[in-house]
Amino acid sequence: MAVSAKRSKRIRSVEDRIVDAVIAAIMIFVVLVTVYPFYYIVIHAFNNGVDSSLGGMYFWPRKPTLENFETLLADSSWGNAIFISVARTVVGTVLGLFVTSAVAYALSFEHLKFRGIYYKLYIFTMYFSGGMIPFYILLKSLGMLNTFWVYVIPGMLNVYYMLILVNFFQTIPKSLYESAWLDGAGDIRVFLQIALPLSKASLATIALFYAVTQWNSWMDSVYYVTKDELRPMSYLMMEIINKSATASTVTNAQSMGYAASAMQSTTTSLQMASMVLAVAPILAVYPFLQKYFVKGVMIGSVKG
Repeated sequence: MAVSAKRSKRIRSVEDRIVDAVIAAIMIFVVLVTVYPFYYIVIHAFNNGVDSSLGGMYFWPRKPTLENFETLLADSSWGNAIFISVARTVVGTVLGLFVTSAVAYALSFEHLKFRGIYYKLYIFTMYFSGGMIPFYILLKSLGMLNTFWVYVIPGMLNVYYMLILVNFFQTIPKSLYESAWLDGAGDIRVFLQIALPLSKASLATIALFYAVTQWNSWMDSVYYVTKDELRPMSYLMMEIINKSATASTVTNAQSMGYAASAMQSTTTSLQMASMVLAVAPILAVYPFLQKYFVKGVMIGSVKG
């Protein structure tokens, strides 16, 4: 029986190695499929544009250069667009996080008067809207068209994020709130000094959602803004991507509004550089919030 047990153990061990090898191969394949396209964009963004148009470059820049980025940033509109994108991301994330968490905190109390009605109204807005034209008329009547605040105020409350935070706030023991109230603390102080500090994981996750949405958003700048000084970086990036990629000489670069310094840049190389500029900030921030990401979503999505 001892020999049979050893043989069975050896067979299972071989099977485990085969399964591990298959899983490892699949994971490597998935990583290559998901990571390589972005890596391909990066090497072309840092390569001479005319040289990239010759093809045959797959693993590293053949003629490394920063000229594509210099060409983009030499345009004053890009500097202003980056500022607008950063400003709307920071302001939109802070205000959105504060408003969403404040509403969620209030709705987390079951004794809140008309709580059921509030819930139904918020849920209704998740599935139905007045449409783009009524929304445009509303923004116009509020005087928000062609202003910076059209990027921030309409998105300060996201119902889905609010529901996640409501579920999380309900897991916080109410005895903590009651102790603070007995000590004379008001609702605002309890919210700021007890509820929010205990919700760091969920708040970090929601902040990441808001930041990514604000950073990547460009449709609102198409419909509600006509001033060039209010265009975000994502709008300019979409303009470049939509340009014809047939020409690859200075003529095409000049037709896009760039100076003669773009002689070694092409439409495609400028597209690649703009994509890297758009994605790099999110990639830089995400590692610092990653540890809160899964924890925050799971805690807020499942009521304990």
